[in-house]
Amino acid sequence: MPDMVSLIKQGARVPMASQRPSTQGTLSAIGRSSRVSLFLLLAFFLLASAAETARLVVDQTGRQVQVPDNPQRVIALAPSLTEMVYALEEASRLKGVTQFSNYPEAARALPRVGSYIRPDVEKIVALQPDLCLAIRDGNPRHVAEKIEQLGISIYVVDPRNLQGIMDSVTGIGDVLGAREKAQVLVRDMQRRIDRVRDRVAQTTERPKVFFQIDATPVISVGTNTFIHELIQMAGGVNLTAGAVPYPRLSWEEILHLQPDITIISSMAGGHSPESLKSEWERWRHLPSVQMGRVYVVDANLFDRPTSRLVDGLEALLEIIHPKVTARSEESSGR
Repeated sequence: MPDMVSLIKQGARVPMASQRPSTQGTLSAIGRSSRVSLFLLLAFFLLASAAETARLVVDQTGRQVQVPDNPQRVIALAPSLTEMVYALEEASRLKGVTQFSNYPEAARALPRVGSYIRPDVEKIVALQPDLCLAIRDGNPRHVAEKIEQLGISIYVVDPRNLQGIMDSVTGIGDVLGAREKAQVLVRDMQRRIDRVRDRVAQTTERPKVFFQIDATPVISVGTNTFIHELIQMAGGVNLTAGAVPYPRLSWEEILHLQPDITIISSMAGGHSPESLKSEWERWRHLPSVQMGRVYVVDANLFDRPTSRLVDGLEALLEIIHPKVTARSEESSGR
């Protein structure tokens, strides 16, 4: 709603203070007042209930946070956090999630509280949470601070690599009272990561990999990304490593890079897998095209910091070092 100064500048007629407001304006003011009162009442209720039984923990950003001993009404402020709660088999605690929380399928039915970059504080408060799970890279800091000021515990994770994801799982498992489940999940992730490393160690070959995450324009991945770490772990060389997290490239630049392997995210530009591959196959003198090593992969295995990134790592190993994978499977009797 514009302020009085703005109205005057726009040439609008501003009523004198002595003029009687219309009935419509009065009702509107009462409506707004009622919403504010309800919002404050809910906030007071949350503040009082949060103080009943809580313990002090340190989240992944180093903050000391008071969290409920047994949180029953949890809101996950990012799709990746929703996945983590489901992976820990604690979905019954979830009362709200953000837009695009679509995995697993059951998450689609949960109430929405805005997007992870624009959480709706009023919707969050209306769900009466006793704990919010947030992520540093995505959730606005001022929103997190506002939620905390309203007396709602907010636990923040900050995964920067696979180890960071495992730390996030461990931390969330702790605050949800699911330590053993978290330990089992983390041990399984670590076992699979170690298996990939062991297989990569069997060869000195390090193919040059171009990983495309968008098509128009062509966007790849720099050093400070999860996909870069996965490429390296799977025994490849990321051709677009560098300070820019998501560099844009022209076809002239791509032709100069001469990738041995091209990997394309299935969500790149919303195109079909066939059209994504055909765009590359017209450049017949590229090594990846000549050798038939242009692949389209499931974007869901690469675009969120969750345990499914290990699925993505195993998929990359099969693409980058298929012979090593085949030998390992033969020796294990699979």
